[in-house]
Amino acid sequence: MGVGTKVLVITTMSICLISSAAYASEGTATFYTPPYVPSACNGYQNDGVMIAAASYAIWNNGAVCNKSFRVKCTGATNQGTPHPCRGGSVLVKIVDLCPAGCQATIDLSQEAFSEIANPDAGKIKIEFNQA
Repeated sequence: MGVGTKVLVITTMSICLISSAAYASEGTATFYTPPYVPSACNGYQNDGVMIAAASYAIWNNGAVCNKSFRVKCTGATNQGTPHPCRGGSVLVKIVDLCPAGCQATIDLSQEAFSEIANPDAGKIKIEFNQA
């Protein structure tokens, strides 16, 4: 591979990474605890623990079922835990609809929430995008 081709590949990859970050949506996340089945998308199928429920804001009549989303904690929503974020992000699969009265954009499994934030926060600000 020539130098020009390498530069083109690296430039293209950089643009893709920048553009995916630029299109992240903002919202909030809470968490729910097991049992994680049945789910609105897959019934009694075991989908593991890196899963989430979508609020009506992103549910789109179930079109997000089994889609993966990258979720990153960006800050606190309350004074009780002023710095909840642990850094990094988590990849989750949407398997359920957040029930009526849902208080977040995405309701993460307890395990997924714990990867990116202190569970004592209960609710966090997030950036998310479909992976």
